[in-house]
Amino acid sequence: GEARESSSVITSVIGIAAGIVIYIFIFMYATQVMQGVLEEKINRIIEVLVSSVKPIQFLFGKIIGIAGVGLLQFVIWIILGGVIIVAGQSLFLPDIDLESLRNATDLNAMTQTSGLTAENLATIRSITQTLTPQFVCSFLISFILYFIGGYLLYAAMFAAIGAAVDSQEETQQFLGPLSVVLVIGLYIGFAAIKSPESPLVFWTSMIPFTSPIVMLVRIPFGVATWEILLSLGILGGTFILITWISAKIYRVGILMYGKKASWKEIYK
Repeated sequence: GEARESSSVITSVIGIAAGIVIYIFIFMYATQVMQGVLEEKINRIIEVLVSSVKPIQFLFGKIIGIAGVGLLQFVIWIILGGVIIVAGQSLFLPDIDLESLRNATDLNAMTQTSGLTAENLATIRSITQTLTPQFVCSFLISFILYFIGGYLLYAAMFAAIGAAVDSQEETQQFLGPLSVVLVIGLYIGFAAIKSPESPLVFWTSMIPFTSPIVMLVRIPFGVATWEILLSLGILGGTFILITWISAKIYRVGILMYGKKASWKEIYK
């Protein structure tokens, strides 16, 4: 393969930060879907809505609508982050050519023109060698794809929960197992920093319920393209299956009142 120099500290920080962010956003936006469905069911708004559209259309509309909000927020962050980086470079490193620094072999020759010490230049070079434009673009694309896949998967399950229950208190018995799965994925993500190629980390980066978190932690350390494509394929296939199951629960549960939901009832 192609060898390149990078900083393990920087890749670790990027990986675990991305894992934490995607954990928070998947849970937050998926919960919004559940809360919206539950609120419309309690207020009997859903009875009017389903007279105009099919339940499956309403389910997809709610999921995709909130996904659009999340993606818009990510785009704003990316643009704002790019502006801050460019402005910071022009203000604090005006005399440094980052491309030349990235490929430089003698840092002492650049100390006079830049006004920085060799140690500071070595630190900046380590960052630039890790955060190459190719790496940043590929990582952002991976982040967006895994956010979309993870959100769609959990949003479909959370929407089914919101349709099956009658009150906020009843959601807790169903939210617990799903929350535990996400937390397990986050903890395995921390383990992936020390051993990104271990069997546990590899298989959990393929399992769709944990792959959005674990794979994002692995990617900065270098992951084969086929592994990412396989993980995304499994995630997409599982989303289709879970959505089909959730749609059946949603179609019946959205108009059921006065009956306490249970795992047995949901299975039925």
